[in-house]
Amino acid sequence: MTTARMSRYDRSMLRLMNDRRGQALYATAARRRLTVAVHITLTVAIGGLMTHMFLAEGEPLWPVAAMAVLLLPWMVATGIINGATRGLLELREHVLDERQSAERSRVVTRAHRMTTLLLAAAATALLITGGVNGDAPKAYAAPLLIAVLVVHWIMPLWVAGLWAQDEPAEEEEPVA
Repeated sequence: MTTARMSRYDRSMLRLMNDRRGQALYATAARRRLTVAVHITLTVAIGGLMTHMFLAEGEPLWPVAAMAVLLLPWMVATGIINGATRGLLELREHVLDERQSAERSRVVTRAHRMTTLLLAAAATALLITGGVNGDAPKAYAAPLLIAVLVVHWIMPLWVAGLWAQDEPAEEEEPVA
């Protein structure tokens, strides 16, 4: 689609996702993997704090403050991954070219397969724990379901960040 036919939002998002100023943060596969690992770690930490709040007897305020502190680096890591993938998952479908659209489909398919396996593992763990204890751990069912849903939502971003290719090296013109 030509940029003349795109909405102002689509043009600004396309420009933002193709901005190369932050390229040093995700230029190599190792940096992208590190960013995805940091993002996963922050997601688990925020999820753990939310679970603690959900299961805590009192009304602790410190997990809210800790989540607020962790949210800023989580958002920065999200932006770095989106920049590394050039907005593969953030841009609207009609803005992507055929190659990007096919890549988006592959990434989402891989991610949802992995999430299905995660959901099966979580359900199995709950059933086994319930069988051993004689009663399903109902207190953990809601946080576990929320965790699986969050991972289902974020997994395509992680897969895209891990599968992103290095930018082709620019060839320098030989000086005559």
